[in-house]
Amino acid sequence: MGRLTRAEQQQVTHDRLLEAGRSVLRRRGFLAATVDEIAEEAGYTRGAVYKHFGGKEGLWQSVVEAHTEAHLQLLGAALDRVSSREELIAALIPSAFTDDRDAARWSTAAMEFMAAVTGNAEAAAVSAAAQRRHEEQIVALLEDACRRLHVKPAMPLGQVVVVLGALGGSLGLRAALDPATDAAALTAGVLAVMFPDANP
Repeated sequence: MGRLTRAEQQQVTHDRLLEAGRSVLRRRGFLAATVDEIAEEAGYTRGAVYKHFGGKEGLWQSVVEAHTEAHLQLLGAALDRVSSREELIAALIPSAFTDDRDAARWSTAAMEFMAAVTGNAEAAAVSAAAQRRHEEQIVALLEDACRRLHVKPAMPLGQVVVVLGALGGSLGLRAALDPATDAAALTAGVLAVMFPDANP
């Protein structure tokens, strides 16, 4: 195998930093993770993190974008399989509330990030724009599923997605503090109201 070009070397560095960032942020959370720790895990200096991502916030955004793409693919596949209102509700309950510890750690880290950047107008604007794009994609998936299943949501789907995102984050933190919290059951109850049974 020949030597890598400069562009290929840069891509390797980028990918290694991204993977190290994903690992450290998942393990330590957004607030506890440091640029030095991420750089060391990837085998580079902290300067590489700033060069490729502009800092920890930029790295987080890149990790989230990759995570979001994977989430949308999984959600789309799950919604394609549902054949009833009940299955639709089950598909919308976050995996963090069932048996996915990794997803639960990500939920907590995401809330830490949001709290950390609220005072930074530029970082908050970037995060909000990315969140809106993600929500619009989820709305499109839900529109297709609701149309196919003849399910009429109790409020506009854009609002449903925003509420579910906020609820998921809050319940994720609550469950982290109090493991007795049945976040899945609470979410299912809210979803049942948002997607009422047309034939009770």
